Amino acid sequence: MKDHIKKILLAVLIVPFAAALSFAKPSSIESMMNAGNNYYQQKQYDKAISAYQNIISQGYEGTSVYYNLGNSFYREGKIGYAIFYYEKALRLSPGDDDVIHNLAIANSKTVDKIDSVPQFFLVQWWDELLAAYTISGWKNFAYIFYILFLAAVGVFFFIKRAKFQKYIFYSAAVTLLVLIASIVLLSIKYNKEYSTKSGIIVEPVVSVKLSPDPNANDAFIIHEGLKVKVEDKVDNWYKIQLHDGKVGWLPESEIGVI
Repeated sequence: MKDHIKKILLAVLIVPFAAALSFAKPSSIESMMNAGNNYYQQKQYDKAISAYQNIISQGYEGTSVYYNLGNSFYREGKIGYAIFYYEKALRLSPGDDDVIHNLAIANSKTVDKIDSVPQFFLVQWWDELLAAYTISGWKNFAYIFYILFLAAVGVFFFIKRAKFQKYIFYSAAVTLLVLIASIVLLSIKYNKEYSTKSGIIVEPVVSVKLSPDPNANDAFIIHEGLKVKVEDKVDNWYKIQLHDGKVGWLPESEIGVI
């Protein structure tokens, strides 16, 4: 009976590890990435952009391809598109120093400098905590503590000495609390990512309208590279809000939604 229980526990512990096998990047993606890199090194930035965008059209998303696209558009002088792809890269890898550095340089080239409405420090701290990891990062964080919890439970049943069982029990309890907290943060992060959208103005000069109509009066004018909040979409028009609270509409061709 004891051997049977041990086999069950070992199976429970091993299965999650088997599910975590790494995903091998197809050779076709690698060849297209190499082609794009070669074009970039040869300063053929338009061809590099086509190669990288071809990778994305194949359904592949990655920090490197977005970062390289940002660099290529920056070299082409298209600041809006450069910032758009840097932002997409940063969304996948929030702590990437290269992306952060190049994004800061690109942002320094923008025309519009709009001050944000000040946030309460607790709200700012909470946003920074959520931004510490991507959705995938929070998943991995929760998964690690799930494995640790299962391991602690397994060790608890294998060890017979009461003294060690007590320590393992407390460790399992702490691990479970962290696991629950990480799942809660993952849920909040997921809801925030998919309920709140941001966009980057990609055209040099954009006339934002009062309504989703090309004949509507202009609300204000903004320039490429500006990051805005996307509030709604009607047909081919996006409703946006600036950091200072201004609201208006613009065609989807003039904005890249992150």
